[in-house]
Amino acid sequence: MPRIGVAIITKNAAAHLDECLKSVAWAQQIIVLDSGSTDATLEIAARHGVEIHQTSDWPGFGIQKNRAIALLNTDWVLALDADEVLSETLINSVQSAINSEAAAPVYRLSRLSNYCGRWIKHAGWYPDHLPRLFQRGAAQYSDDLVHERLIYQGDAPLLAGELLHFSFDNLDDVLDKINRYSKAGAQQRQSRGESSHLGKAIYKGLWTFLRTYFLQRGFLDGREGFILAVSNAEGAYYRQLKLMYLNEN
Repeated sequence: MPRIGVAIITKNAAAHLDECLKSVAWAQQIIVLDSGSTDATLEIAARHGVEIHQTSDWPGFGIQKNRAIALLNTDWVLALDADEVLSETLINSVQSAINSEAAAPVYRLSRLSNYCGRWIKHAGWYPDHLPRLFQRGAAQYSDDLVHERLIYQGDAPLLAGELLHFSFDNLDDVLDKINRYSKAGAQQRQSRGESSHLGKAIYKGLWTFLRTYFLQRGFLDGREGFILAVSNAEGAYYRQLKLMYLNEN
């Protein structure tokens, strides 16, 4: 029978790691690659009996995920974030896919994200089809610091069921991620030779709000749809400002 392994990278991921690991307890191998957690992340992982590895550096999301994948010795790889939980339907779909004689090299999962207590069905967040399940050697992540991509050849069929993503539990999480991701995004753009200025930052912020709230129908997600559109706009705005200051300094 084909063996499947799960690769998860963590840092202070205690909030939903227990639920995440419970949903993949049926996998033959689970790797948790941690980069300096100071909360209960490692205790939770140890309680589930998974393989725990640690790194002292942080090379970015893409490289770190490839490191975790390289630690697996299974036929199949399921790449997860520590705040993602497989639904029962998705578990059955994954198991059926890897045991099929006509299995595709790569499969996409349908992710449904929760923002401050509300499941977001619009705003560019849904449908969110992500390639996450693949045969060993069929895919790898890009080396991006943030917003990494899984690189593969050919088509990736979509599996039934949902990957439940607890992206932001509260506004503190939102503000923290805006700060961290805008910094990483600015550094990534600077490494590519990009530049920015105040006018560009204002334009990017305004356009991001209009696209999220109106064009992608974030208004249909009620109060949280508006808050999400504003936070997306803030992320775009500060990313450009940080890029401007990085280049000036």
